[in-house]
Amino acid sequence: MTTNKRTLLRAGLTATAALAAKATGLAAAAKAEETPSVAGDAVTAAAEDFGHLVHRKPQTVLKPASAADIAELMPWAASRGLKVAARGQGHSVFGRAMAEGGVVLDMTSMRTIHDVQPDRISVDAGATWSAVLDAALPHGLTPPVLTNYLELSVGGTLAVGGIGPTTFRYGMQTDNVLALDVVTGDGRHLTCSPNSNPDLFDAIRAGLGQCGIITRAILRLVPAPQRVRRFNLFYTDLRSLTADQRTVLTDGRFDQLQGAILPDGAGAWRYQLEGAVHYDGQAAPDNDAVLAGLSDQRSAAVISDLTYSEDLSAFARLESLLRSNGQWFHPHPWLLTFLRGSNAEQLAGDILAGLKNSDVGPFGRITYYPMFTKALHTPLVRMPDESIAFPFNLIRIPASKDATKAEHMVISNRALYERLRDAGGVLYPVSAFPMSQNDWKDHFGPRWSLLHDAKQRYDPLATLTPGYTVF
Repeated sequence: MTTNKRTLLRAGLTATAALAAKATGLAAAAKAEETPSVAGDAVTAAAEDFGHLVHRKPQTVLKPASAADIAELMPWAASRGLKVAARGQGHSVFGRAMAEGGVVLDMTSMRTIHDVQPDRISVDAGATWSAVLDAALPHGLTPPVLTNYLELSVGGTLAVGGIGPTTFRYGMQTDNVLALDVVTGDGRHLTCSPNSNPDLFDAIRAGLGQCGIITRAILRLVPAPQRVRRFNLFYTDLRSLTADQRTVLTDGRFDQLQGAILPDGAGAWRYQLEGAVHYDGQAAPDNDAVLAGLSDQRSAAVISDLTYSEDLSAFARLESLLRSNGQWFHPHPWLLTFLRGSNAEQLAGDILAGLKNSDVGPFGRITYYPMFTKALHTPLVRMPDESIAFPFNLIRIPASKDATKAEHMVISNRALYERLRDAGGVLYPVSAFPMSQNDWKDHFGPRWSLLHDAKQRYDPLATLTPGYTVF
């Protein structure tokens, strides 16, 4: 048996007949590992994602047992002109982790938590952030930045940035990575960090999977708070919301800061500031001091006191609701961007005037809040060139599966992106609309050469992650 066949067999290749025909003996190897029904199920699943907007069927799905399996696969795939994409939890919304006619790596087979130390944790890229948290919390530790939804994979968020309610203070998740193990597009298994292969380290973090596949990460940990005092404040208009958001950001009143514009179900909007204060033991925050001088509708405020774990489970409760009513499985044509702090209120207001509640759905929202950009240091994470930026995200959760309406939302996303870009806004690259190579060159701007040159060094045959259409 050749090395390539051993690699595919040991890693548990799920192959279709089409791929088997490309290499003598692969069909027999695949049958030895997988039944036809399992093979079909895996390929069908890999042709879908959370967005339910793009459908691209791979020829095969591989569940690697180790980085060595991936390293041996890469030259085999490249020599046959097959594209390769890594898939974590399948939470992309526009086919970014797909490889039509190629190979999808199901990274859920690599999810081991390896080591917890006082300031760091080593995990496989297929591990979810909830698993990372479960391993760290018994030691009184937590990653400094967590996404709102914890069931995303570590490798998946590090490939795009990884934003959360503490990003204004600690940066992106990519800013809190100490080292990465990576398999490059030409099959090399390398470790990279600020001091070892730093060019690869900078090209992998938020590099959209273009230069390598993350197999393991060493993540920074900080002491976890015991409790969280959460403040949900409501406003009658965007101006008062924005003013108070800027005040609490500048004053440093909160340890978590987000905000949203919510459909009220009657065609109007509600404006929400979401802040949280971390504390331990008996050192509870003074509510009056935290809220002093703010102009919210105080009678509508919702103040809750939770353990740190309870606070982090909020999105899990929303997920459970959306699964129960079926909307979790509807299309998700999301648009995620950053606005310049200097024109965020005006631009957001103008866009909001042209939107209806149905454009986001009854459980959807428009995320809107300020954050300091000085906390962000990942070269390929793009931000407006100002000290404050506002995430402005259309988290669309349509009330139906209507494909035509979903397609209209994708078209709308493209038009909104161009409008925001022309006003100095920047894309967060997990959005649901097509991008050309010229679009990506414009997006990365002065950092384009960093990614382009790294692509030539580490994936010269452009084998990796075709779903972004960067190269």
